[in-house]
Order: sequence, then C-alpha cells, then structure tokens
Amino acid sequence: MLYLFIKTLHILSATLMFGTGFGTAFYMFFTNRSRNVQAIAVVTRWVARADWWFTTPAVIFQPLSGWWMLQQAGWQAGWNWVGLTLLLYTIAGLCWLPVVWLQLRMRDMAQQAAQAGHTALPVRYWHMERWWTVLGFPAFGGLLVVYWLMVAKPF
Repeated sequence: MLYLFIKTLHILSATLMFGTGFGTAFYMFFTNRSRNVQAIAVVTRWVARADWWFTTPAVIFQPLSGWWMLQQAGWQAGWNWVGLTLLLYTIAGLCWLPVVWLQLRMRDMAQQAAQAGHTALPVRYWHMERWWTVLGFPAFGGLLVVYWLMVAKPF
C-alpha cells in the first residue's frame, strides 16, 4: 500500500514538474515575443515563483521517490532504462539550473525596466533569453524520453 502511495506521488510530481515547466516556459516564451515590458515583468515574476513553488519540490522528490521505488521493486541501476533515465534526468537538471538563474536575472531586469517606465528591455535581457530558450530544448526533450522510459521500461 505504501509503494502505491509513493508511486502515485511520484507520478503526480512528475506531471507537476513537467507541466509547470512547460506551461511557464510557454507563457514566458510568447510574452517575450510581445516585447511588452510590463507584461514581461509580470510573467517573469510568476514564472520564477512557479519554478520555486512547484517545479523545485518536484525536482527534489522525483529522484528520492524513484530511488525508493527501485529499491522496493528490486530493480538495479545499470545500463538499462534506469541508468538512461538517471542520465537524462541529470542532463535536464544541468540545463534547468542555469535556466533558473537566467529567469531570476531576466525577472529583475524586467522589473527594473517596468518600474522605470522603459518601453524596451536591455540587450543583455535578450542574450539571456536566447540561452534560456536554447537550454529548454534538451531539458524538455530529455524529460519526454524519461517519461517514456518510466512507462515502457524497454530494457
């Protein structure tokens, strides 16, 4: 019974992690395309909050609950679906950490520009936005494969 409870929380946290990440990235990406400083200031503030409130706890819970379930089920981590999952999760995490740092800097720049009444963001914001976008692709792609591996357990 405890295993099924942890498994349910694991699935829900994976859904929350991926869904929050994808949803906030969607809104931030398209709000950035508007170049509306006021809108960008609002969205970047909420994206940063959502990452800390929802994504971060899920990112922490995922490997802990996953490892516990592996131990309970008797699976071994090696070059199998478990090892590939851990590798891809690590790559996604290594992309996500700089994304969080970039988001916080972008949020601060957007807040300052909005409060000062500026109608444009500094060039540095757009350099960071490019890196933020580029790093999102391997992170989301890796997590999509992780989802498939957790469900299919192909090898």
